[in-house]
Amino acid sequence: MARLGLLALLCTLAALSASLLAAEPKSKSCSEVRRLYVSKGFNKNDAPLYEINGDHLKICSQDYTCCSQEMEEKYSLQSKDDFQTVVSEQCNHLQAIFASRYKKFDEFFKELLENAEKSLNDMFVKTYGHLYMQNSELFKDLFVELKRYYVAGNVNLEEMLNDFWARLLERMFRLVNSQYHFTDEYLECVSKYTEQLKPFGDVPRKLKLQVTRAFVAARTFAQGLAVARDVVNRVSVVNPTAQCTQALLKMIYCSHCRGLVTVKPCYNYCSNIMRGCLANQGDLDLEWNNFIDAMLMVAERLEGPFNIESVMDPIDVKISDAIMNMQDNSVQVSQKVFQGCGPPKPLPAGRISRSISESAFSARFRPYHPEQRPTTAAGTSLDRLVTDVKEKLKQAKKFWSSLPSTVCNDERMAAGNENEDDCWNGKSKSRYLFAVTGNGLANQGNNPEVQVDTSKPDILILRQIMALRVMTSKMKNAYNGNDVDFFDISDESSGEGSGSGCEYQQCPSEFEYNATDHSGKSANEKADSAGGAPAEAKPYLLAALCILFLAVQGEWR
Repeated sequence: MARLGLLALLCTLAALSASLLAAEPKSKSCSEVRRLYVSKGFNKNDAPLYEINGDHLKICSQDYTCCSQEMEEKYSLQSKDDFQTVVSEQCNHLQAIFASRYKKFDEFFKELLENAEKSLNDMFVKTYGHLYMQNSELFKDLFVELKRYYVAGNVNLEEMLNDFWARLLERMFRLVNSQYHFTDEYLECVSKYTEQLKPFGDVPRKLKLQVTRAFVAARTFAQGLAVARDVVNRVSVVNPTAQCTQALLKMIYCSHCRGLVTVKPCYNYCSNIMRGCLANQGDLDLEWNNFIDAMLMVAERLEGPFNIESVMDPIDVKISDAIMNMQDNSVQVSQKVFQGCGPPKPLPAGRISRSISESAFSARFRPYHPEQRPTTAAGTSLDRLVTDVKEKLKQAKKFWSSLPSTVCNDERMAAGNENEDDCWNGKSKSRYLFAVTGNGLANQGNNPEVQVDTSKPDILILRQIMALRVMTSKMKNAYNGNDVDFFDISDESSGEGSGSGCEYQQCPSEFEYNATDHSGKSANEKADSAGGAPAEAKPYLLAALCILFLAVQGEWR
């Protein structure tokens, strides 16, 4: 009997043990989580083989988990890197487009000037021979100044062209009146009659208008491409805040800790996180779109009345026509000058170096036909360049407001819109229920996923907004045919070596704007003349700060 009782007791204990073991949850394998973790280059010893208690986790769920503390820390860094990679890819693609188009335009404009100078020199040598060679520096100076304007912008085109025609008149007046001796003072008097007598016909007036408009539009457009390139380049480096990094970790890798390695984040969930993390970039959109519109307006001018190619290609013919006009009217012009400046002194008969017939310009050029030069410089034409860049500009519009969606459309970042129920919502595999917040810093106060301090806009972004606004203003001036006042730009922005050797933090802003009113006085001159205030207290500084403050508040218009 005792044996039977002992056997019954053992059976009862065995049954109780079996029931207790059955009641305990069976630990899930973390093999797939571990495999993916190691595939990213992390230490396999960080990853548990089976689920463990998650009390040690700070961001991800503290339920049973496949993540150790070390895994969460490394996943946090990895999520930040994943985010920066995708954003940089999008921005770098756009930056490369603007960089390549700027380089192509820059090469085209410079080669166009070189070709025009060479064409003029070749044709004038053939047509005017020794007379041109003796005065060739006058024409070389013209192209030196045109190149200097395009590269540096610190040339007054109207004054430069007026000076060219005045100097040309002096030279030609001597040639057509070679039997007289003219002092420098007398020739200065002659140059004063340029506007009144119009010895070159209407060519100087037309050419001045055409050259000024074309060069302003061409240079401004090229600088606009450089500004776009630089703005994108600077903004492409995104440094997520601590709150953004936490949200990124929760979105990308906390699902792994739950063993859901194949479940991607819900699209709207991703959208809210991206709009929070890219809030400051979203504030670029308004000024960016205004800038793109202004670029497209100037592009239309380049295709039409401000086409620098149609101005520079036949410039040799136009200048020659002006010279012929002076020759044809030399007698009348000389008589009126003699009346206004007084009779000149004749040279002694033995000192006359050349006769009037020897100095006459008898040759003329063939008519100019644009279709003869379909490709003028850099292996392309202005029309082809503008058509291409217009298409790229249109595609770049609303880039910053669409960037969050573009990032979430990347399969590495989120599930598609059609997969709304079988996606990671930050807590489980289920539908994401929150509405998507708006773009920009001001709309992030109610972002359910990322805590954003809406009172602290990014200073770098504000600077880019101001750079775009200034460039847009210059574009509008160029569109209307008004000259644009540029300072020299740095290597980074223009590709032209400045030779300053300054460090990045110490270099001046590449696109500092010199505002000039209709009276021709700059803001600095007006401040000095108004009250003689010291430099550190000039009112335009206060105005600039006010503009920045308003920009922060979103009151752009």
